[in-house]
Amino acid sequence: MNTIYFKNKKTEMIAHRGLSALERENTNAAFVAAGNRSYFGIETDVYATKDGVFVLHHDAMTKEGQLVIEEQDYETLKQVVMCDVDGELRNDLVLPLLTDYIRICKKYNKKAILEIKPKMDDETVARLVDEIRQQDYLSGTIFISFHWDNLIRLRALLPNQPLQFLVQREEEYSIEQLVQHQIDLDIYHKSVTKKMVKEIHKNGLLINCWTCNHIKDAERMVACGVDFITTNVLEGK
Repeated sequence: MNTIYFKNKKTEMIAHRGLSALERENTNAAFVAAGNRSYFGIETDVYATKDGVFVLHHDAMTKEGQLVIEEQDYETLKQVVMCDVDGELRNDLVLPLLTDYIRICKKYNKKAILEIKPKMDDETVARLVDEIRQQDYLSGTIFISFHWDNLIRLRALLPNQPLQFLVQREEEYSIEQLVQHQIDLDIYHKSVTKKMVKEIHKNGLLINCWTCNHIKDAERMVACGVDFITTNVLEGK
Protein backbone atom coordinates (compact mmCIF):
# COMPACT_ATOMS: atom_id res chain seq x y z
CA MET A 1 0.00 0.00 0.00
CA ASN A 2 1.35 3.38 -0.97
CA THR A 3 0.47 6.71 -2.49
CA ILE A 4 0.35 7.35 -6.25
CA TYR A 5 2.93 9.89 -7.39
CA PHE A 6 2.49 12.53 -10.08
CA LYS A 7 4.19 15.80 -11.06
CA ASN A 8 2.36 18.49 -9.10
CA LYS A 9 4.73 21.35 -10.00
CA LYS A 10 3.83 24.29 -7.71
CA THR A 11 0.43 22.94 -6.64
CA GLU A 12 0.33 22.01 -2.94
CA MET A 13 -1.14 18.63 -1.96
CA ILE A 14 -3.56 18.09 0.92
CA ALA A 15 -4.29 14.66 2.42
CA HIS A 16 -8.07 14.28 2.57
CA ARG A 17 -9.19 13.07 6.02
CA GLY A 18 -5.56 12.14 6.57
CA LEU A 19 -4.01 9.59 4.24
CA SER A 20 -7.39 7.90 3.92
CA ALA A 21 -6.46 5.51 1.13
CA LEU A 22 -4.04 3.73 3.48
CA GLU A 23 -5.53 4.24 6.95
CA ARG A 24 -9.05 4.65 8.30
CA GLU A 25 -10.11 8.19 7.49
CA ASN A 26 -10.07 10.85 10.21
CA THR A 27 -8.00 8.82 12.67
CA ASN A 28 -4.67 9.56 14.25
CA ALA A 29 -3.21 6.71 12.17
CA ALA A 30 -4.29 8.49 8.96
CA PHE A 31 -2.93 11.82 10.20
CA VAL A 32 0.47 10.34 11.10
CA ALA A 33 0.64 8.51 7.75
CA ALA A 34 0.13 11.85 5.99
CA GLY A 35 2.56 13.56 8.33
CA ASN A 36 5.29 11.17 7.29
CA ARG A 37 4.89 12.08 3.62
CA SER A 38 5.33 15.19 1.53
CA TYR A 39 1.85 16.69 1.94
CA PHE A 40 1.45 20.41 2.51
CA GLY A 41 -1.58 19.89 4.71
CA ILE A 42 -3.85 17.35 6.40
CA GLU A 43 -7.62 17.82 6.11
CA THR A 44 -10.20 16.64 8.63
CA ASP A 45 -13.77 17.30 9.82
CA VAL A 46 -14.74 18.59 13.26
CA TYR A 47 -17.91 18.27 15.38
CA ALA A 48 -18.73 19.25 18.95
CA THR A 49 -20.15 16.52 21.20
CA LYS A 50 -23.17 17.07 23.45
CA ASP A 51 -20.83 18.07 26.28
CA GLY A 52 -18.79 20.41 24.08
CA VAL A 53 -15.75 18.28 23.24
CA PHE A 54 -14.34 18.72 19.72
CA VAL A 55 -13.89 15.39 17.92
CA LEU A 56 -13.06 14.46 14.34
CA HIS A 57 -15.36 12.45 12.07
CA HIS A 58 -16.77 12.91 8.59
CA ASP A 59 -20.40 11.90 9.05
CA ALA A 60 -22.81 13.17 11.69
CA MET A 61 -23.27 9.57 12.89
CA THR A 62 -20.62 6.98 13.69
CA LYS A 63 -20.61 3.95 11.40
CA GLU A 64 -19.83 1.67 14.33
CA GLY A 65 -22.60 1.93 16.90
CA GLN A 66 -24.73 4.36 14.87
CA LEU A 67 -24.29 7.17 17.38
CA VAL A 68 -25.13 10.78 16.45
CA ILE A 69 -22.02 12.67 17.52
CA GLU A 70 -23.72 15.90 18.55
CA GLU A 71 -26.23 13.95 20.69
CA GLN A 72 -23.65 11.96 22.68
CA ASP A 73 -21.16 12.94 25.35
CA TYR A 74 -17.47 12.27 24.81
CA GLU A 75 -17.27 9.52 27.43
CA THR A 76 -19.71 7.47 25.34
CA LEU A 77 -18.10 8.23 22.00
CA LYS A 78 -14.55 7.44 23.09
CA GLN A 79 -15.63 3.83 23.70
CA VAL A 80 -16.40 3.34 20.00
CA VAL A 81 -13.74 1.18 18.32
CA MET A 82 -13.59 1.58 14.55
CA CYS A 83 -12.69 -0.72 11.68
CA ASP A 84 -9.54 -0.41 9.60
CA VAL A 85 -9.78 0.08 5.82
CA ASP A 86 -9.89 -3.74 5.48
CA GLY A 87 -13.04 -3.91 7.63
CA GLU A 88 -11.37 -5.40 10.69
CA LEU A 89 -11.84 -3.81 14.11
CA ARG A 90 -8.64 -2.20 15.40
CA ASN A 91 -8.50 -1.19 19.05
CA ASP A 92 -6.32 1.88 18.45
CA LEU A 93 -8.82 3.39 16.01
CA VAL A 94 -11.08 5.65 18.03
CA LEU A 95 -12.52 9.13 17.45
CA PRO A 96 -9.60 11.58 17.70
CA LEU A 97 -9.78 14.76 19.68
CA LEU A 98 -9.14 18.04 17.92
CA THR A 99 -6.09 18.48 20.16
CA ASP A 100 -4.67 15.14 18.91
CA TYR A 101 -4.93 16.29 15.32
CA ILE A 102 -3.45 19.74 15.94
CA ARG A 103 -0.50 18.23 17.79
CA ILE A 104 0.18 15.83 14.91
CA CYS A 105 0.00 18.61 12.32
CA LYS A 106 2.31 20.75 14.43
CA LYS A 107 4.78 17.92 15.04
CA TYR A 108 5.08 17.13 11.32
CA ASN A 109 4.90 20.79 10.23
CA LYS A 110 1.74 20.30 8.18
CA LYS A 111 -1.06 22.80 7.68
CA ALA A 112 -4.21 21.82 9.54
CA ILE A 113 -7.02 22.05 6.98
CA LEU A 114 -9.97 21.99 9.34
CA GLU A 115 -13.50 21.60 7.98
CA ILE A 116 -16.23 22.81 10.31
CA LYS A 117 -18.80 20.21 9.35
CA PRO A 118 -22.09 21.34 10.95
CA LYS A 119 -23.39 24.86 11.42
CA MET A 120 -21.89 26.21 14.64
CA ASP A 121 -23.06 29.14 16.74
CA ASP A 122 -20.87 32.04 17.84
CA GLU A 123 -19.95 30.49 21.19
CA THR A 124 -18.94 27.13 19.68
CA VAL A 125 -16.85 28.75 16.95
CA ALA A 126 -15.12 30.92 19.56
CA ARG A 127 -14.31 27.85 21.70
CA LEU A 128 -12.97 26.05 18.64
CA VAL A 129 -10.66 28.94 17.86
CA ASP A 130 -9.53 29.16 21.48
CA GLU A 131 -8.67 25.46 21.57
CA ILE A 132 -6.40 25.82 18.57
CA ARG A 133 -4.95 29.04 19.96
CA GLN A 134 -4.06 27.19 23.17
CA GLN A 135 -2.08 24.75 21.01
CA ASP A 136 -0.32 27.77 19.46
CA TYR A 137 -1.24 26.65 15.97
CA LEU A 138 -3.66 29.17 14.51
CA SER A 139 -0.81 30.21 12.22
CA GLY A 140 -0.76 26.66 10.86
CA THR A 141 -4.52 26.30 10.42
CA ILE A 142 -6.78 26.88 7.41
CA PHE A 143 -10.51 26.72 8.17
CA ILE A 144 -12.92 25.45 5.52
CA SER A 145 -16.69 24.95 5.51
CA PHE A 146 -19.73 24.45 3.27
CA HIS A 147 -21.59 26.78 5.65
CA TRP A 148 -20.92 30.44 4.79
CA ASP A 149 -22.08 31.58 8.23
CA ASN A 150 -19.32 29.53 9.89
CA LEU A 151 -16.74 31.39 7.83
CA ILE A 152 -18.25 34.80 8.59
CA ARG A 153 -18.12 33.99 12.32
CA LEU A 154 -14.48 33.01 11.94
CA ARG A 155 -13.67 36.15 9.96
CA ALA A 156 -15.13 38.32 12.73
CA LEU A 157 -12.80 36.64 15.24
CA LEU A 158 -9.77 36.25 12.97
CA PRO A 159 -9.45 39.10 10.43
CA ASN A 160 -6.37 37.64 8.72
CA GLN A 161 -6.98 33.89 9.03
CA PRO A 162 -6.93 31.77 5.84
CA LEU A 163 -10.51 30.61 5.16
CA GLN A 164 -11.96 28.60 2.27
CA PHE A 165 -15.59 28.31 1.14
CA LEU A 166 -16.48 24.77 0.09
CA VAL A 167 -18.79 24.45 -2.91
CA GLN A 168 -19.60 21.89 -5.55
CA ARG A 169 -20.53 24.14 -8.49
CA GLU A 170 -19.52 27.56 -9.75
CA GLU A 171 -23.00 29.02 -9.26
CA GLU A 172 -22.80 28.35 -5.52
CA TYR A 173 -20.38 31.22 -4.84
CA SER A 174 -20.08 34.89 -5.63
CA ILE A 175 -16.66 36.30 -6.42
CA GLU A 176 -17.79 39.62 -4.93
CA GLN A 177 -18.61 37.96 -1.59
CA LEU A 178 -15.34 36.06 -1.55
CA VAL A 179 -13.38 39.25 -2.20
CA GLN A 180 -15.38 41.28 0.33
CA HIS A 181 -14.55 38.86 3.15
CA GLN A 182 -11.18 37.66 1.79
CA ILE A 183 -12.30 34.04 1.71
CA ASP A 184 -10.64 31.63 -0.73
CA LEU A 185 -12.46 29.02 -2.83
CA ASP A 186 -12.50 25.23 -2.31
CA ILE A 187 -14.45 23.61 -5.14
CA TYR A 188 -15.18 20.14 -6.58
CA HIS A 189 -12.43 19.40 -9.09
CA LYS A 190 -14.79 18.60 -11.98
CA SER A 191 -16.19 22.15 -11.76
CA VAL A 192 -12.80 23.83 -12.11
CA THR A 193 -11.91 25.71 -15.31
CA LYS A 194 -8.90 27.77 -16.32
CA LYS A 195 -11.16 30.80 -16.59
CA MET A 196 -12.34 30.31 -13.00
CA VAL A 197 -8.81 29.97 -11.67
CA LYS A 198 -7.69 33.06 -13.57
CA GLU A 199 -10.56 35.11 -12.10
CA ILE A 200 -9.87 33.87 -8.56
CA HIS A 201 -6.19 34.76 -8.86
CA LYS A 202 -6.93 38.12 -10.51
CA ASN A 203 -8.88 39.01 -7.37
CA GLY A 204 -6.04 38.06 -5.05
CA LEU A 205 -7.59 34.81 -3.82
CA LEU A 206 -6.50 31.17 -3.78
CA ILE A 207 -8.28 28.07 -5.07
CA ASN A 208 -8.34 24.54 -3.66
CA CYS A 209 -10.05 21.58 -5.37
CA TRP A 210 -11.58 18.45 -3.89
CA THR A 211 -11.40 15.42 -3.99
CA CYS A 212 -9.05 14.48 -6.79
CA ASN A 213 -7.84 10.85 -6.86
CA HIS A 214 -6.84 10.14 -10.46
CA ILE A 215 -3.64 11.29 -12.14
CA LYS A 216 -5.36 12.65 -15.26
CA ASP A 217 -7.72 14.74 -13.15
CA ALA A 218 -4.85 16.01 -11.02
CA GLU A 219 -2.80 16.89 -14.09
CA ARG A 220 -5.74 18.91 -15.41
CA MET A 221 -5.93 20.77 -12.10
CA VAL A 222 -2.22 21.58 -12.26
CA ALA A 223 -2.65 22.80 -15.86
CA CYS A 224 -5.54 25.01 -14.72
CA GLY A 225 -3.23 26.52 -12.11
CA VAL A 226 -5.01 25.62 -8.86
CA ASP A 227 -3.12 26.34 -5.67
CA PHE A 228 -4.09 23.16 -3.80
CA ILE A 229 -5.32 19.65 -4.60
CA THR A 230 -7.14 17.70 -1.90
CA THR A 231 -6.78 13.94 -2.41
CA ASN A 232 -7.14 10.54 -0.76
CA VAL A 233 -4.14 8.91 -2.42
CA LEU A 234 -2.15 11.13 -4.82
CA GLU A 235 1.19 12.55 -3.73
CA GLY A 236 3.28 15.13 -5.55
CA LYS A 237 6.86 14.64 -6.64
